[in-house]
Amino acid sequence: MSPTDIEPPSSVPPVSQRIRARLEAAGVRFHANDNIADHIEPGELDALQAEVAQQMQRVLESLVIDTRNDHNTRDTARRVSKMFIREVFRGRYVPIPSSTEFPNVERLNELMIIGPITVRSACSHHLCPIMGRAWVGVLPSEHSNLIGLSKYVRLIDWIMTRPQIQEEAVTQIADLLMDKLQPDGLAVVLEADHFCMHWRGVKDDHAKMTNSVMRGAFLRDANLRREFLALMNKGD
Repeated sequence: MSPTDIEPPSSVPPVSQRIRARLEAAGVRFHANDNIADHIEPGELDALQAEVAQQMQRVLESLVIDTRNDHNTRDTARRVSKMFIREVFRGRYVPIPSSTEFPNVERLNELMIIGPITVRSACSHHLCPIMGRAWVGVLPSEHSNLIGLSKYVRLIDWIMTRPQIQEEAVTQIADLLMDKLQPDGLAVVLEADHFCMHWRGVKDDHAKMTNSVMRGAFLRDANLRREFLALMNKGD
């Protein structure tokens, strides 16, 4: 049975209401860029996907699109619900990816730069795509944890696959990596194109947004900041 075939009995509240009630009872925030995986029970993600498909079908009907006779949109509601829940917004609904931390046995204390990492998200204002690149600078201490390079990609993707605004996304990435690594210093730079500017509104195809977060040694040491930014831009 596919998720769109799941229909809860009429006496049972929709799964979105049950999840929302759980979040509110726990006093947990559920903004667009929050992760709510801890409050979703087994099987509910399929039911939520089915519910979103039903609501998306109503949106299409309100847009006066004949999904019954238009072969191009006949299955659009199901496809969009799958895309939202399982792909572009999955960072809201799945637990943090596994990322084993290793002790800094060799007591590494030199600057490491990871990037550019391709990032994909959606603006929480219009749900238009955000496409860009991220760089991470890490200054470990002897007490820091280390993670594999691929884990940076997985963790950043987990943050970005939610409706976001870039200013908050870069801070969420920094908070997560600081917690995981416990480094002496951390720098995150995010540069992105926003399709809410390209596709609508001012329709400017060239504007990008770049922002950064500096923590620890990167805040205190201007030379370290300059070294990071110079090496980050070396490949451009």
